[in-house]
Amino acid sequence: MPRKLRMYLAGMPYHVIQRGNNREACFFADDDYLFYLECLKDACERYQVNCHAYVLMTNHTHLLLEPLKAEGISRVMQSLGRRYVQYINKHYRRCGTLWESRHKSSLVDAETYLLSCYRYIELNPVMANMVEHPGDYRWSSYRCNAYGEINQLIKQPYLNRWFMRYEMQ
Repeated sequence: MPRKLRMYLAGMPYHVIQRGNNREACFFADDDYLFYLECLKDACERYQVNCHAYVLMTNHTHLLLEPLKAEGISRVMQSLGRRYVQYINKHYRRCGTLWESRHKSSLVDAETYLLSCYRYIELNPVMANMVEHPGDYRWSSYRCNAYGEINQLIKQPYLNRWFMRYEMQ
């Protein structure tokens, strides 16, 4: 029996979470984080999905994604699953699944939850006591969104577009 299709609305932001199987690590070295980000960037470009925020924790990921086509997020996550898991299994001579079931996602209401979602994602390493300040964590979009540091993965921040629309009303 095929899996139930996920329904995404084009142009809307989604908070996407994927956890390591049994909450075990899915990143083991800096090269793993770099390869994941490369895979994410490639998949977002290919499937027309804007990435506005992310954090890669040792055993899970949080992404704030905006698909330009309804099937975009599903395709991105499918591509990530194929490329990244294959890389990890080959590199670390392991087999089997890396991720715990399918990714979880929730529609983000831009008017009430968008700022909180950005904050939740980018403060994750602070809440996990990994760093004292989110700018100290290398594997997140915080420095791009907070300081304007160039990050090829992050597209025009959704916040900027949302505030521009809000101010025009």
